[in-house]
Amino acid sequence: MSGAYDDSMIDVSSDSFWEVGNYKRTVKRVDDGSRLCNELMNCIHERARIEKAYALQLTEWGKRWRQLIEKGPQYGTLERAWVALCTEAEKVSELHLEVKAALMSEDFEKLKNWQKDSYHKQMIGGYKETKETEDGFRKAQKPWAKKLKEVETMKKSYHSACKEEKLAASRETNSKLESNNNPETQKKLQEKVEKCQQEVQKTKERYEKSLEELEKLTPQYMENMEQVFEQSQQFEEKRIRFFKELLLEVKKHLDLSTNSRFQTIYQTLEDTISGTDAEDDLKWFRSNHGPGMPMNWPQFEDWSVDLNRTLSRREKKKPSEGVTLTAISQTGSDQPVQSAKSTSSANSSEKTPDWSDEDTVGNPFSANGDGNPFEEEPESPVISVPVKALYDYEGQEQDELSFKAGDEFTKIGEEDDQGWCKGRLQTGQIGLYPANYVEDIQ
Repeated sequence: MSGAYDDSMIDVSSDSFWEVGNYKRTVKRVDDGSRLCNELMNCIHERARIEKAYALQLTEWGKRWRQLIEKGPQYGTLERAWVALCTEAEKVSELHLEVKAALMSEDFEKLKNWQKDSYHKQMIGGYKETKETEDGFRKAQKPWAKKLKEVETMKKSYHSACKEEKLAASRETNSKLESNNNPETQKKLQEKVEKCQQEVQKTKERYEKSLEELEKLTPQYMENMEQVFEQSQQFEEKRIRFFKELLLEVKKHLDLSTNSRFQTIYQTLEDTISGTDAEDDLKWFRSNHGPGMPMNWPQFEDWSVDLNRTLSRREKKKPSEGVTLTAISQTGSDQPVQSAKSTSSANSSEKTPDWSDEDTVGNPFSANGDGNPFEEEPESPVISVPVKALYDYEGQEQDELSFKAGDEFTKIGEEDDQGWCKGRLQTGQIGLYPANYVEDIQ
């Protein structure tokens, strides 16, 4: 009956914890706890990556749309409301970057350190806590399992004796029914039956005695197993409570609704959008691009000797020093520079009037002070030369022509000393243009 205890030799007949070897599920829970730490760390790490990616997308979105809005035609308080959406994205992006940082630097590191302190790896593999738990269960179960093995042996012996006794009795009965019954054979069969009955009785007694001994060990077995199991429960309780605490910390970092800065962002956004005022925007547009803009209306100016001279048709209207180049719409790298508009004034106290298409008395752009400058002057020879535009040109003033490269029109005036010619478009519009922007059509 003696021998080393080996739980691998015991057939598990039920799923009960008290069955030999079924404590291994409790032991496995220790390894599962460490694995769950790794999985929770992976979970937090993935969420941190999502927070970072979302923050970067918000930043990029806000930056791109801010530029589009600022360069677009929207204006006034509605522009501020629209830009406020971009500001919201930028500020929320900052908060999500902070969430990412908190998840990794606080929650992830806290879980990592707790796992390191709670689960100690062995040189031979596995965890120290797993081995301690398994050793505790094996020690608590060993005496009872050994006695259980003995009981199983006694049970097999008893059942085997019963089988032999039944077989011997059957042979004796059959022998009595035979016609050529040998008395000597009959006697031997009867002795065999009696011997089997004695063996049955002896094995039965040993079997019952073994069960009684097992029953005596059962209370101690249960107490020892309960003690080891309770230690395992306490270890698992620490993990569960720690996970709960950690998950609450994660929730706190993720829940921006309780963050005062987050609330301020949307309160500011609401205030900015609510501040949109259609009347203010329309008033601003009227003042900057509509009838509300200031205008230098033509006024009567007395004749002076200083104006009784031939002026270049393209002289600046306001006295200043230096040279100003008009804007050029360039279509080629070899496009010529537009002729400079000269600035000159004989008297700084005299204001040169804006030119008008209408006939006015004392027009400074005519030699005798009157007449339309677009009308051919008597002293100028009448010309009509077809020309073709070499480059795009956008007229900067009312008396200038606008055309595209390749357009054809008519030159009706010779080039002046400033490099400007008079021409007539196919639409009938008459005006000035840079002479070196066109070529004669042969």
